[in-house]
Amino acid sequence: MSIISEYKKKTKKSAKLFGKSLKLHVNGVSHNIRFYEPYPFVVKQSSGKNLIDVDDNKYTDYWMGHWSLILGHGPKNVKKSLQTQFEKSWMYGTVNEQTIKLSEIISKAVPVAEKIRYVTSGTEATMYAVRLARSVTGRKVIAKIDGGWHGYTSDLLKSVNWPFTESESSGVINEEKIVSIPYNNLEESIKILKKFSKDLAGVIIEPVLGGGGCIPATPEYLKGIQEFVRKNKSLFILDEIVTGFRFRFGCLYPTMKLDPDIVTLGKIVGGGMAIGVMCGKKEIMEYADTTGKKKSERSYVGGGTFSANPASMVAGYATLSELKNSANTTYSKLNKLGDMAREGLSKTFGDKVIVTGKGSLFMTHFVNNGITEIINSTDAAKCDSAKLQKYHFKMIAQDGIFFLPGKLGAISMAHTNQDIKKLIRVSENFKF
Repeated sequence: MSIISEYKKKTKKSAKLFGKSLKLHVNGVSHNIRFYEPYPFVVKQSSGKNLIDVDDNKYTDYWMGHWSLILGHGPKNVKKSLQTQFEKSWMYGTVNEQTIKLSEIISKAVPVAEKIRYVTSGTEATMYAVRLARSVTGRKVIAKIDGGWHGYTSDLLKSVNWPFTESESSGVINEEKIVSIPYNNLEESIKILKKFSKDLAGVIIEPVLGGGGCIPATPEYLKGIQEFVRKNKSLFILDEIVTGFRFRFGCLYPTMKLDPDIVTLGKIVGGGMAIGVMCGKKEIMEYADTTGKKKSERSYVGGGTFSANPASMVAGYATLSELKNSANTTYSKLNKLGDMAREGLSKTFGDKVIVTGKGSLFMTHFVNNGITEIINSTDAAKCDSAKLQKYHFKMIAQDGIFFLPGKLGAISMAHTNQDIKKLIRVSENFKF
């Protein structure tokens, strides 16, 4: 029996439900990457490290809510905090104490967060960060990384997927105001930035490329970009939506002795609820204060109807409080499990793969085209993505392990050594 036949046999209810979803939703999904062939299974509940679908199949989850669930699905303290809040209500549309409590814990953990503005998605956070940079500098060009993903905002929707020279979408205008630079290639990046220096408002970078291949930046690269940006009087923006609170209690940038102007956060800081955060130095963020300013003097940064809603605030506070109280043991465990996964998969597959990542994030690249190292998304794009998706789908169909096919894996506190050992063991059975 083929792998697809096995999958179809055990997901009959999912097939029927997804057929209904196709009639109601574009491609049956509400996020492009959630679709995979022949159809995605339909989840009915989750707990700890597991997803359970409508056919009662259980999967050890390494997708973990788009990498946001560092404590696992439905952790007790977060659930209890939400239940308490729901008794009081879950939407105010006004200033609330819950927001202040979350901001206090973020500002103490993230030095640059002198002022904070909440939104409900990472896309909004990066969209506003770019607008703020243009307001502060009076310039228009924003530089990003080839393969860098900052959400669906038109201001940054360029050079996301290979080939990077092609437009990502119809309907996007002013693409000439978005410049792309190669990750971990400082000399070439500076050369490109110099061409646009007079109108360069800022550079936005992920310290670890998420969607671009789970690739860490070298400290030397980030320091070099920051130095150029400072001298050019542009802004240095770090997108830590994926990396914030993932490897340590706080952001990744202090470990590299960086000093960004703006940092965007999301995922983990929402505790599994909708959130996006733009934070930065006071003198920068004050441009978003509209009080007594002319339109030409302000950066019109909103938030949205559901920004700083009390449910997201208490879930985020409960999550960060638990991480803070157990930071030494939590991050030690997560990082060790990540090392175990990377080392084990590298040993299992040998020179057929390169496993990238950092801490509790990892991604397996099946190499071809002579690739011997992966330092940027161009290297990652040259690997065999079809084989990676086949590998992930095999584990869904046969092994009860879920990676969103083709994407990186994230380890949570609900995972154990035994889970990683199983992942490595079933990987040995993957037929190339």
